[in-house]
Amino acid sequence: MVELIGVGVEAAREAGLTPVVVDGTLGMGGHAEAVLTAFDDVHLVGIDRDLQAIDIATKRLARFADRIDIVHAVDDELPDVLDDLGISQISAILLDLGVSSLQLDEDERGFSYSRPAPLDMRMDRTQELTAEKVLATYSESELRRILREYGEEKLAGKIAKIIVTDRVDTPWETSDQLAAMLSRVIPQTKKKSHPAKRTFQALRIEVNDELGVLRTALPAALESLHLGGVAVIESYQSLEDTIVKKTFRAATTSSAPPDLPVVPEEHQPWLTEIIRGAEMADEQEAEINPRAASVRLRAVQKIREARS
Repeated sequence: MVELIGVGVEAAREAGLTPVVVDGTLGMGGHAEAVLTAFDDVHLVGIDRDLQAIDIATKRLARFADRIDIVHAVDDELPDVLDDLGISQISAILLDLGVSSLQLDEDERGFSYSRPAPLDMRMDRTQELTAEKVLATYSESELRRILREYGEEKLAGKIAKIIVTDRVDTPWETSDQLAAMLSRVIPQTKKKSHPAKRTFQALRIEVNDELGVLRTALPAALESLHLGGVAVIESYQSLEDTIVKKTFRAATTSSAPPDLPVVPEEHQPWLTEIIRGAEMADEQEAEINPRAASVRLRAVQKIREARS
């Protein structure tokens, strides 16, 4: 990870620029600390929507206070964040997508289906929409849609019907209540995946608009890179990775017709892969950190300005 960020840092140095790295998913500051330790000339902008994470990261990174700006924001607000800081271009952006370890481990956040907790699932606890409100107010068709689209749940229709029928007498309030219903409804398989996994993923994505934010944030981040700058993205489920892959593919391939003898400048790729395809955790890393088992790491470098 640090080595990939270093590609953009070195490009900034060669151009006589101060390297600026954006950690768009600051979390508890682990990646930011590694970058700031490795490169003593980097200015880091840390963005997170979770105020609890920001508090932890701010304390962790206190010794780098003169080289960091930490902002409470959502990734799709990146252009505004950079504008407010007077930053026109960046050397690298890191996005470590999905739910963080902090959010999973805090029972009251309601992200985990393995422990009883309120059905919250907000990454930003200042927002109003929670998983409980989704389950209480969404129509059966709306619930079916998010379960199918965001959870890729084959039994979306059946689950949505039960949610709407049962909430008339008993509101959906806790994670164990919902997980117990899903365990009864969804047939057990030999796979290790819990029956509630897909539904909880769908609710989390809906509450936090994760895919909508990514679709907006990623193109804006790529536009913000200076020449030689890099984007490093870690995805933990297929819906995220599909968005990243399609965005990168559109910019790393020619947009000209395949039979064109000479490709005009405006149709040439403006990004190049610095990791071919997606890199996955090896067996040893997955054993040490089970969450890393599903990660897909993709990275690109900006080689010319974006096609208009």
